[in-house]
Amino acid sequence: MAREIHLIVVGKLKDTNLEAIEQEFTKRIRDPLFQLHEVKAHAEFPEKEADEILNKIKELKKEKFPLILMDEAGKTFTSSEFSSWLFEQVETHSTLIFAIGGALGHAESLKKKAHKKLSLSPLTFPHKLARIILIEQLYRAITIKSGHPYHH
Repeated sequence: MAREIHLIVVGKLKDTNLEAIEQEFTKRIRDPLFQLHEVKAHAEFPEKEADEILNKIKELKKEKFPLILMDEAGKTFTSSEFSSWLFEQVETHSTLIFAIGGALGHAESLKKKAHKKLSLSPLTFPHKLARIILIEQLYRAITIKSGHPYHH
């Protein structure tokens, strides 16, 4: 069974410098297969953004797989802990769906549907940086698992 990670993000990046960094990491992620999906932002309306995320999951036919929300109140990991957790989840479920919300975060309705909430740091990041940090950490998790020297 193919292993997949989907990242659904609210809004578009719109910055060529950040896009270049993001693309550098996304092209390195081969197993699990990584797919990035951007959905429409609805400033001031997290419920509409939640609908966009849920509609994307339905469109991908991935409703049965775990939804992991990136949330400032979520669980934090070291990079090594994240790698172990990530691969345990991928082996168990084959597909994971991560979601990064808009400027106001995730709606309560979406939080109730989440399998888990993770935080990248006790610090708060703009969502356009959070997506790059998460993608880099996914790549780092893969290199840790494979013993590649990138992490050290």
